[in-house]
Amino acid sequence: MYICPVCKKRLKRLGSSYHCQNRHNFDIAGKGYVNLLTTAGRNPKNAGDNADMVKARTEFLDKGFYKPLAEKICEVTQAQLGDKKSPLIIDSGCGEGYYTAFLAGIKNARIFGIDISKQAVAHCMTRVHTSGITNCEFAVASSFELPFGSHSADVVISVFAPVCNDEYARVLKADGVLIVVSPSARHLFELKAAVYDKPYENKPNRYGLNKFELAHETVFEYQAHIPTNNDIQSLFMMTPYSYKTSKEGMTRLAAVESLDVTCGFVIQVYRLIK
Repeated sequence: MYICPVCKKRLKRLGSSYHCQNRHNFDIAGKGYVNLLTTAGRNPKNAGDNADMVKARTEFLDKGFYKPLAEKICEVTQAQLGDKKSPLIIDSGCGEGYYTAFLAGIKNARIFGIDISKQAVAHCMTRVHTSGITNCEFAVASSFELPFGSHSADVVISVFAPVCNDEYARVLKADGVLIVVSPSARHLFELKAAVYDKPYENKPNRYGLNKFELAHETVFEYQAHIPTNNDIQSLFMMTPYSYKTSKEGMTRLAAVESLDVTCGFVIQVYRLIK
């Protein structure tokens, strides 16, 4: 399934590594994933989320606060697949694998998750091994240089991740679909109100998907009770706000004992323009 990130030839697994016909070699890590991130100017060892960010996301997600979203993504995906017998799904920017593990429940599906964070992908393997999931494979790779052959995927899914018009168009089959999940206008508004004097609504994302047409859009929102400050801190660490919040704002957040928040998501389904 994988292609070589250097020469784009097909990779074949031989023992504990992948090889292409030009003798480029990629070892399979002990946990079972392969590192295919060789993008020029990016250090494969340090790219993406660090271990602390992966830990915070895992601790928050595993308590089920976003389980309704995960179930909704699977519902939308299954509806788009229809009666396809053995669909191939790419979770692009899969993070630590929370949504990927839910997608693995789609009957007879083969799931491939990629992320630029080695720490996140390593956790993906731990997640699927612990859960007894056998139809997921993971690689360290970029959404802007997907290690998959052209016209190989039935679905590409991007949940709060970078979106690449050209690569998604390349790897999808002619009848394939792209599913993009992004924050709605009111997503986590109450969290921002706890930190900032003037909280603001999220602006719609513009992806420049000129090779796709929007087939369907759903705004999916619900309320969640975050019961402890530890959970609030973990949620905050998952957001871009953690990079740009002042010490005063962090002090405010530390004083919040519990919080009711809006979990709001825009789920968009795109199809290739024919």
